[in-house]
Amino acid sequence: MQRKRQPAEPYRIKAVEAIKLQSRHEREELIAKGNYNVFKIDAEDIYIDLLTDSGTAAMSNRQWAALMLGDESYAGARSFRKFEKTIKGIFGKKFVIPCHQGRVAENLVFSNALKPGQYVPNNTHFDTTRGNCLHKGGIPIDMPCEESKSDEPLPFKGNMDTVRLESFIKDKGPEQIAMVIMTVTNNSAGGQPVSMANIREVSEICHRHGLLFYFDCARFAENSYFIKRDEAGYAGKSIAEIAQEMFSMCDGAMMSAKKDGLANMGGFITLDDEKLYEKLTQHLILIEGFPTYGGLAGRDLEVLSVGLREVLDFDYLDFRIEQVEYFGEKIKAAGMPIIEPTGGHAVFVDAGQLLPHISPGQFPGHALAVEFYVEGGVRAVEIGSLMFGGTDPDTGKEFFAPRELVRMCLPRRVYTNSHIDYIAEVAEKIVTRKESIRGYEILKQTKFLRHFTCDLAVCKSEGVKA
Repeated sequence: MQRKRQPAEPYRIKAVEAIKLQSRHEREELIAKGNYNVFKIDAEDIYIDLLTDSGTAAMSNRQWAALMLGDESYAGARSFRKFEKTIKGIFGKKFVIPCHQGRVAENLVFSNALKPGQYVPNNTHFDTTRGNCLHKGGIPIDMPCEESKSDEPLPFKGNMDTVRLESFIKDKGPEQIAMVIMTVTNNSAGGQPVSMANIREVSEICHRHGLLFYFDCARFAENSYFIKRDEAGYAGKSIAEIAQEMFSMCDGAMMSAKKDGLANMGGFITLDDEKLYEKLTQHLILIEGFPTYGGLAGRDLEVLSVGLREVLDFDYLDFRIEQVEYFGEKIKAAGMPIIEPTGGHAVFVDAGQLLPHISPGQFPGHALAVEFYVEGGVRAVEIGSLMFGGTDPDTGKEFFAPRELVRMCLPRRVYTNSHIDYIAEVAEKIVTRKESIRGYEILKQTKFLRHFTCDLAVCKSEGVKA
């Protein structure tokens, strides 16, 4: 059945940025010069950049106007008061701590609410959350629901496995658990949403055992849209009402506002616990800035105050989710298996299925990401064993990610469906020669978050299928 035509964009384009497609020879030279790490390619050498949806949104005319209102006062700026009022109105917590981005929020929370050796269960940690937890001596534990492993297009595949969570708490004891985190939407599981019923159940379990329950809520509005569309009893509620209900069940939240804040920089922590708030702000002053700016300019706070309201607009969200669905259908039609259903911010290609001749230890997801750049100047990112694999320090054995994926993020309000059609053509060309694609080996890496800066080389021999 042919998909109906997607409605036109619910906005007009008032500014443009030129992009250039380098020749194939130039692209081959550039990726080799960057030691086959897509993070090391300059943005001007990318034709279509799907590396991330973080900080890459096109701002609205209202946001550009708000930028000029920034109060850059060091303490007590009116821009912070506006930002604080916006956060409290949407998230419903007593205290607001601005940060320059989400990983600083994670650093602050884990530095003050986590003791070395404690566990942090999550539906699925993303890279910086996992990295900050490990850096502070914590033990991140992923508890995705069983449905997340299915290839069926089931709703709410981002849920947490509550049976496993309950069992884990009883086994380890609440005192060994620093907090429980829910990532919405569940980025590492394919950008899949979490249901209100699952949030309510996790909240009940945590509070019954006296555990902190926090959200990693970078894409809270997209998650709220899926609840409205797919969960019984929510069709008649607004996105704002659904978001408020979600956050009424947690103790606090960390947000990279570079996603659903529709801004190029910013983040925050919001919570109810006054003692923890005081500890966090004292630490904030040491590493970020005064509590009323937290590493952000006043103009950034103004932009976020507008963006966090705009993202609650149903028409905006409806178009965005449909555009991601359209993107997924085009990539699937090109012959690439994807995580279904598509989530809110990206299409996730299953590189492990597409390239079964490349073992997880030779990073099929990364190999596919390199091919997208070489073939068409498209930058995407691996979400697999390069990002989430490694060597167990206790056993010395290598471990791998549950799935070998390539994430193709759509920046908000940036690319049209014509760009998507081009990417699908690139995907078709890659599929025709997929058997010739080789894996990669790491030449140099860091202890944490190795995928950002590691050097790689093409494997000389074909990997053994694991």
